Amino acid sequence: MFKKEVYKERRNRLKKSVKDGIILILGNSDVPMNYPSNTYKWRQDSNFLYFFGLDYQGMAGIIDIDNDTEYIFGNDVSIDDIVWMGPQPTTAELAAQVDVSNTLPFSGLREKIAKAFDLGRKIHFLPPYRAENKLLLENLLGINTAEQKQLASVELIKAIVALRSVKDNYEIEELEKAMETAWLMHTTAMKMARPGVYEREVAGRIEGIALESGGMLSFPAIVTKRGETLHNHYHGNKLEKGDLLLVDAGTETSLHYATDHTRTSPVGGKFTSKQKEIYEIVLQAQKNAIEAIKPGVTNKSVHMLAAKTLAVGLKSIGLMKGNTEAAVELGAHALFMPHGLGHMMGLDVHDMEDLGEDFVGYDDEVKRSDIFGTAFLRLGRKYQPGFVLTVEPGCYFIPALIEKWKSENKFTDYINYDKVAEYFDFGGIRIEDDILVTDNGHKLMGKHIPKTVQEVEDLMAD
Repeated sequence: MFKKEVYKERRNRLKKSVKDGIILILGNSDVPMNYPSNTYKWRQDSNFLYFFGLDYQGMAGIIDIDNDTEYIFGNDVSIDDIVWMGPQPTTAELAAQVDVSNTLPFSGLREKIAKAFDLGRKIHFLPPYRAENKLLLENLLGINTAEQKQLASVELIKAIVALRSVKDNYEIEELEKAMETAWLMHTTAMKMARPGVYEREVAGRIEGIALESGGMLSFPAIVTKRGETLHNHYHGNKLEKGDLLLVDAGTETSLHYATDHTRTSPVGGKFTSKQKEIYEIVLQAQKNAIEAIKPGVTNKSVHMLAAKTLAVGLKSIGLMKGNTEAAVELGAHALFMPHGLGHMMGLDVHDMEDLGEDFVGYDDEVKRSDIFGTAFLRLGRKYQPGFVLTVEPGCYFIPALIEKWKSENKFTDYINYDKVAEYFDFGGIRIEDDILVTDNGHKLMGKHIPKTVQEVEDLMAD
């Protein structure tokens, strides 16, 4: 954990942002995988971690704004627990580590909420994403699970997004620590991209590196030679010379701060001329986007810059045609990049998106597009110093999407479908890095992971 003053200050700032009532923040509990005592890997709720810092199951926190009081609810372990798990700290001992002096058994949460409810006090809660907490909220507040997202406190959501969006020095240092592991994961994967290797071998090796570092994967790794499937989690293919291996993977530190990088490597160590052409276009789109990042600029405008760079490059090799500005404005480029440029990152790899993607990525000034491709942009609003975000343009040849658009005669003024047909078996390329917005510009986080054609081929030759 960070020092206790960090968590106290965060809670104090939250109390100043939310006018009155009580704030309820639920921790997570163990989730059974196939029978009760065989659980999925434990992961605490990120909002509970941010304000209360305790990485233990079966806890909840209350911040009483009106009475300037804070509580942690949790059960002390029994002798049976000690037999199986060894001695454990008490709830009071844990709470003291984050400067909370009031603790109660978890059963006391119902009484505390009921009393506030009876007094007509405002109870702020967040939209739950786990079934266990949805049922708990229904039990505590009498709100049907189907209505909880709609009735969650918008005031609390906006206050938390404002706080968590800007990373402090402790968080930035923790993120940089995670970047060291990310570098090793991705350079290892690139070196493993050899004919005869299975995707699962690469996936297993990089997850092992994450575990060895004291953390875990920040999301299920995408390790695939079929990179045109954006979230491809199948790892059963054998790599063959001429394939492209796309690895989109991240790690968490022991405090759960995340990384998210993507590299695309030529199996066998050398890009073909066709692969190199597309790769250089994607790399230029990423470079242009990163160079444009500074406070006050919107991520939506940087996304459009990357899209225009992609369209210009594809036009230069005959895959697109016509007026580039019009093609991008109408969304013709999205045949090749049907996703957004990137997203916020921190305690979650898609930071705070449990609170609602539009609350995190958009505001009253910047609204989400309804055009295919750009509509999937998770982050549109202006950068502020302390933002950490990903920049991940790509170029994909998705046969089903190509055939659909061609059959509809869609964007025939801007897409050369005859030329595109030559790339049906190409796959996809994505290049992704993590960026910190600074007072005057931006900073690439972590040690440089090779990404130019020469750097990639040189590393693979080693």
